Amino acid sequence: MAFCPSFWGLYPLLAVAVWGFRVGGWPWPRAYDFAGWGAWAAGAGFIVALAGLVVWLRRRRSRVRAVLFGLILSLPVAGLGTAFEIAACTTPPINDISTDTEDPPVFWFTATPSDYPAQNAKPQRAAYPEVRPLKLPLSDDEAFGLALSLVEDRGWNVLSADPAESQIEAIARSRLFGFEDEVAIRVTETDSGTRVDMRSRLGQIDRGANARRIKAFLTDLETRAPN
Repeated sequence: MAFCPSFWGLYPLLAVAVWGFRVGGWPWPRAYDFAGWGAWAAGAGFIVALAGLVVWLRRRRSRVRAVLFGLILSLPVAGLGTAFEIAACTTPPINDISTDTEDPPVFWFTATPSDYPAQNAKPQRAAYPEVRPLKLPLSDDEAFGLALSLVEDRGWNVLSADPAESQIEAIARSRLFGFEDEVAIRVTETDSGTRVDMRSRLGQIDRGANARRIKAFLTDLETRAPN
């Protein structure tokens, strides 16, 4: 069985997409296009390799090593592309998530300061009912310090951390492309301790990334809080 040319294209296309956005100054749609082509190449390669495996199982005449290598090579990128598209189809087309949709934190120090879009509230609550404020039995100073420490441990770029304002603003970078995602964390004193709200936004649609970031951060913050 001939080795499918798409195998040779999938990783270079993905690498070019990442390089173009991180170093080349490409707009994200162009980088996504190249990554998408890589995913399509991986999908085509996976189908060809799977067909070759079927032929080998029936006839035992094909070069099974090349077939298995093709499956192994194409599966990670094809799986990533498939998961990406599934997420796009199963999450609402919004890019801004907040634990408080009625009085959300406001971005003041990001490149494009803005309010939380009111139209996001309903689809957000329907899709992510578990995205809620975190209540801690701590003083506001203690909670603020813990939140700031966790932000720094995650390697986020802190734009503002003023205890007097009780809000932290930071930039979180995605692992692969390095997309800059904006984060705001607000600490409010309550009768029983403090309430921590968080807002996260990125790009045009987030495929659930903002909700995952908020849940992960608040879960880790709750774990760090002393009993």
